[in-house]
Amino acid sequence: MPAHQHFMLHKPYGYLSQFVSNESRRRNKKKLGELYDFPDGTMAIGRLDEASEGLLLLTTDGQVSLDVRSKKVEKEYLALVDGIITEQAITELQSGVDITVKQETYTTLPCQAQALEAKEVRWTNSRHVRDERHGPTSWVSITLTEGKNRQVRKMTAAVGFPTLRLIRVRIGDIHLGQLAAGKVVALDEIVVGS
Repeated sequence: MPAHQHFMLHKPYGYLSQFVSNESRRRNKKKLGELYDFPDGTMAIGRLDEASEGLLLLTTDGQVSLDVRSKKVEKEYLALVDGIITEQAITELQSGVDITVKQETYTTLPCQAQALEAKEVRWTNSRHVRDERHGPTSWVSITLTEGKNRQVRKMTAAVGFPTLRLIRVRIGDIHLGQLAAGKVVALDEIVVGS
């Protein structure tokens, strides 16, 4: 039996975090297999929605997938939000906010959150989101240990600052770094921390 294979990918905006889809409405959507010749049995570890970008780990080993998706592993996101985020909103994000998950109210776990200066975000100008005439924007870093569907987007909206752009920059000890959008790096193993 061949050894398992592992990859890190900078998922570009506009791609689904999957390889195939039987749904007719998704047939024309861009999928991960268009970016690289992944081996059979490769699966994305967690997901990034079509409008999100950044670090995505892939593996042929289901156990590695389970380990990485556990609540022991931090996932860090940078969100460009509508408006200048306030200290009160940051405090609310850190404490946990109510969002809707599967049509029920869910209170997010406490997390790390902090406002960032645009100059601290290397992807500030890598994709145009909107003109300044539509109002100010700001960046926030949010680090979670959970991963509900569209959680970061729901969290920033819950505190009054909808997400305009979302980039995952870290999973455990693995950082997106300088990896360009659409690029893939084969890994010997996936180690996300102790």
